[in-house]
Amino acid sequence: MSNAERRPLLLDFEKPLVELESRIIQIRELAEENNVDVSDQIEQLEGRATQLRREIFHSLTPAQRLQVARHPRRPSTLDYIQAMTDEWVELHGDRSTGSDDKALVGGVARLAGRPVVMLGHQKGRDTKDNVARNFGMASPSGYRKAMRLMNHANRFGMPILTFIDTPGAYAGVEAERLGQGEAIAYNLREMFRLDVPIVCTVIGEGGSGGALGIGVGDRLLMFEHSVYTVASPEACAAILWKDAGKAPQAAEALRITATDLQNLGILDEILPEPDGGAHANPLAAAATLKQALVSSLDHLSTHAAAELRELRYQKFRDIGVFLEPAT
Repeated sequence: MSNAERRPLLLDFEKPLVELESRIIQIRELAEENNVDVSDQIEQLEGRATQLRREIFHSLTPAQRLQVARHPRRPSTLDYIQAMTDEWVELHGDRSTGSDDKALVGGVARLAGRPVVMLGHQKGRDTKDNVARNFGMASPSGYRKAMRLMNHANRFGMPILTFIDTPGAYAGVEAERLGQGEAIAYNLREMFRLDVPIVCTVIGEGGSGGALGIGVGDRLLMFEHSVYTVASPEACAAILWKDAGKAPQAAEALRITATDLQNLGILDEILPEPDGGAHANPLAAAATLKQALVSSLDHLSTHAAAELRELRYQKFRDIGVFLEPAT
């Protein structure tokens, strides 16, 4: 990919890295034109670029991690499914209103030889695709489709794997008319009663009730540059300070990063990303996710159904519990 193609997708904190990479390319081209051996210098500069990339992505602020989580080339649910599974059959429709929400996809797959049901939010890759996918914001029919697939998994004893990547549920008038809140609340309740293992992974942006609608599970995994939040930093800043420009300040206060959530006892495992983020090496990110999912399912499969339900219930009951110091 040329520099011109990359520039529209360039994040502000990546500029020093891109400038260094451009310099390496220029030096290499000049050396080839003049038949000069600069391999040692190129090797040193490439080593510096690798080190700089690692330094940048290991010291991101919450607001910068949000930028990475929203990167248009970040792998989506369907990208991960195609990269990880041996077989995949997408299933459509909510069997209720007769509609098929493209912002939430799901189906039956085989992961490392194990039959599973996979479902998740699906964003688009470009503007046209994003409009078709409603920017990953699911409607009531999407959450009802998800519940239909999860009931199917429960009936046939297949584990459920969900992939969270949405700014939030669709908040349009039509969605409210069709019962958006009820559809999400129903999923929250029903996921607690399922007998099969459920592993939820935040692969990008986990926003509000739209994320929770498929987020009740036995284990919660999260890529290191993903975010999970009750409201977007922009919305939070607009509500608290009447100024969406204070989103970076809100991102700090909301504790939206994987490390924050792990420290709060909400997250079970942080999945490391390739240097430069998951979009820099999607296949490596998919390999990491597959290994984590297989390991989680191996562990959860040792529990009986009743034990799974009780542990799942207790997991969420423990969220937010704290002990006050004795006086």
